[in-house]
Amino acid sequence: MSDPEAWNPMSHPKNDTFLRALLRQPTPYTPVWIMRQAGRYLPEYNATRARAGDFMSLCRSPDLATEVTLQPLARYPLDAAILFSDILTVPDAMGLGLYFAEGEGPRFERPLRDEWEINDLAPVDPWGNLRYVMDAVSQIRKALANEVPLIGFAGSPFTLACYMIEGKGGTDFERVKTMLYGRPDLMHKILAVNAASVTTYLNAQIESGAQAVMLFDSWGGALSQAAYLEFSLAYMEQIVSGLTRERDGQRVPVIVFTKGGGQWLEKIAAIGCDAVGLDWTVDIRDARARVGKSVALQGNLDPSILLTTPDVVQREVGKVLTSFGAGSGHVFNLGHGISRLTPPENVAALVDAVHDQSRIFH
Repeated sequence: MSDPEAWNPMSHPKNDTFLRALLRQPTPYTPVWIMRQAGRYLPEYNATRARAGDFMSLCRSPDLATEVTLQPLARYPLDAAILFSDILTVPDAMGLGLYFAEGEGPRFERPLRDEWEINDLAPVDPWGNLRYVMDAVSQIRKALANEVPLIGFAGSPFTLACYMIEGKGGTDFERVKTMLYGRPDLMHKILAVNAASVTTYLNAQIESGAQAVMLFDSWGGALSQAAYLEFSLAYMEQIVSGLTRERDGQRVPVIVFTKGGGQWLEKIAAIGCDAVGLDWTVDIRDARARVGKSVALQGNLDPSILLTTPDVVQREVGKVLTSFGAGSGHVFNLGHGISRLTPPENVAALVDAVHDQSRIFH
């Protein structure tokens, strides 16, 4: 990256292809970034994480968060950086006691089990317990020196609630759904607090220098349509309507991604976001036919393809690009986060293939 002293918060990124694609403006090629691009598939990330001691120490150190955010950009000509953090920083700041068990993923020491705990929940102040995130955002933005845009992010209210109630991820959501159907008042209380927290959290990230933001609704696809609309999408719409959409004279685009949400694309596109993220189960040509006039689309290569060979990666990238077709409004990405087992050279093949093969469509 170039000299941080040259950074000016008012100036536009030298490479603004990602921002232009989100706003469906013409671009010379399709931009690409990768969900979880700073992660365990990179040996340099693993070295920094080992130095930090544990995952949350890495998140809570602006210096180390900046270091790992920049690592994939030093390796690959990606079109955007994404803040290195975790969606669970918000419930952690509420006092639920986040920790990471080796090989088991995130856990909460004090999941929400009792009614009084839920009634005592209050929105978090992003400038208080989450100040370390804002410090990281401003530090990363300065280190990027306006080379590429910086993406901020948060978990959706429903996805956060799943972790807060179950105490961990990857469950069958029995506790969550029992509360959702049996005591919807309690679920709405949690979701309202989460939505208020996420709105101020994302706005603080924008104020600190994030140039686009993304909502990750990792578990919304576990719901029935009626429950999704009431308990997930309604709260994401509330957040989108409360976000700062312009900063330093530039539009701040918003991406909304529900994993497993392909059947609700039109409804997601209608909440006021600029782009809809697609998982790999959706055909991007169909998605564009359904919603492409109103929003940009982000996605949607199956992350498992990156476990193969560079030749296979290049071939499959071509299929996604061809499926989307000509014109702007596509940000290339995976259909979910990159696997830690991915060979780094396959990511190089992916980024080069997107840049090389997409030019004929623009």
